[in-house]
Amino acid sequence: ADRASWGDQGDGTFKNPVLNADYSDPDIVRVEKDFYMVASEFHYMGMPVLHSRDLVNWTIIGQVYNRLDMNPAYDTLRLYGGGSWAPSIRYHDKKFWVYFCTPDDGLYMSTATDPAGPWAPLHEVKRIGSWEDPCPFWDDDGNAYLGHSILGAGPIIIHKMSPDGTRLLDDGKTVYNGPGAEGTKLYKRNGYYYIWIPEGGVSGGWQTVL
Repeated sequence: ADRASWGDQGDGTFKNPVLNADYSDPDIVRVEKDFYMVASEFHYMGMPVLHSRDLVNWTIIGQVYNRLDMNPAYDTLRLYGGGSWAPSIRYHDKKFWVYFCTPDDGLYMSTATDPAGPWAPLHEVKRIGSWEDPCPFWDDDGNAYLGHSILGAGPIIIHKMSPDGTRLLDDGKTVYNGPGAEGTKLYKRNGYYYIWIPEGGVSGGWQTVL
């Protein structure tokens, strides 16, 4: 897409929204020429999966889940703002993987060979409250890890995880403390490991790369 289609204002800023709707905490994975996105959506909308070829035009193609059964309060209005927070979507071993935490219930994951679905029933990786913003990572040697933060934004903790993505293998190690550290994303490029996190709060924060 050319810069004009992004709403380029000519001064380094962009005006037009790409998605003129509430897609909070979006995460995107690229597989060959296709981009796939998920977002929080909490529990009233489930978790839609969107597809794009240019990062501008998006189409809803599927849904990771359509209800949460781990807490009966999700069938009422008493957990508004609960449900799935800041998911991560990754592609590994010819499958798509989505991980998310709920603030009260635990860490959950689902997989699909086709991002349009069907997605596997949610698997409870760990029953625990006050975790947020998980992200899985599979290293070149097949070992798996999962990073997350704690409700209230920090610290950042990384766990060893079973290669099949269903279990955490330890209690984790704190790798970073910072002002409002959350939104963990793990990457490896050219032999280096990176953690990308937003810090400093929603209204006036910044992006930190470790």
